Amino acid sequence: MYSLARQLLFRLDAEQAHGLALQAIEAAYRTGTNPLIARRPAPLKTRAFGIEFPNPVGCAAGLDKNGAHVDALLGLGFGFVEIGTVTPRPQEGNPKPRMFRIPEKRAVINRLGFNNLGVDALVRNVEKARRHGILGINIGKNRDTPNSRAAEDYIHCMERVYALADYITVNISSPNTTGLRDLQDEETLRRFIGELREVQEELGGVHGHRVPMLLKVSPDMGDEALDGMASVLNAARIDGVIVSNTTVDRAELAGHPLAGEAGGLSGEPLYARSTATLRKLRLRLDDSIPLVGVGGILSGADAAGKVSAGAALVQFYTGLVYRGPELIAECVGSLRRRREGGQ
Repeated sequence: MYSLARQLLFRLDAEQAHGLALQAIEAAYRTGTNPLIARRPAPLKTRAFGIEFPNPVGCAAGLDKNGAHVDALLGLGFGFVEIGTVTPRPQEGNPKPRMFRIPEKRAVINRLGFNNLGVDALVRNVEKARRHGILGINIGKNRDTPNSRAAEDYIHCMERVYALADYITVNISSPNTTGLRDLQDEETLRRFIGELREVQEELGGVHGHRVPMLLKVSPDMGDEALDGMASVLNAARIDGVIVSNTTVDRAELAGHPLAGEAGGLSGEPLYARSTATLRKLRLRLDDSIPLVGVGGILSGADAAGKVSAGAALVQFYTGLVYRGPELIAECVGSLRRRREGGQ
């Protein structure tokens, strides 16, 4: 069914198709017809960050930026759904067009720029959801907030979503907000993460339970930068790391007419780079810090490859664009076979 729907969606502008696809998923959920578009996988319980996930395959942030479709996405069979990135204040993001499909590479370039309705709108949406599943909330900063005050934006969002999130992801790795990735520099990161960890523990005391905080990182860091980041995250006892965001590298698109478009590249061309970064961080981080593998998953074998590289959980978004909801059960099935085979 999705192959037919994809033909129609791919005739539209990529961002317009994105919105229409979410509306269709929501309509299927509300009418009880979602089993027609997605075969829910049998449970494959997986524990990470102190949370038991019904299965280890999640929806990556960026698909549902405002948390308006939480129940519908969980209804597809994802083991967890991550919404956002959300910022303290609403912002339109970058000028359109800002999202480009590259079908022959099964890839997408986006420079959306944290377009969202603001954290208060997301909170209202999540409060209305039934929430039959694990929910992560991905937080960021407004583009006009200088890095010297970035922690204030992240803390504001953390305080607003803490009571609603099963885990919170700190996104400092999008290439589409000028200067954001500078927060990954070792000394800057040390101060930044220190502030957020302190607030995280304070909020745990106020709310009577501790919500894990994860960091989402870039795939474009060299070994020296990874060494510094790992040192900071080990010392801070971060709860988990999501590897990785999109890449600005265009080696896999050499000669393609869209290679010069600014923004982050996702999909198949990201797989090798993001998985290499995952493997490198697994070697550098304490075994107690679980990793989430994301970037370029378009098959069950890709999901298994992330786990082989050190991931406890996996996520995808662009894979949903090219493969549709059937990819969820395929990935769960592949990871189930891997687990049962003792690999």
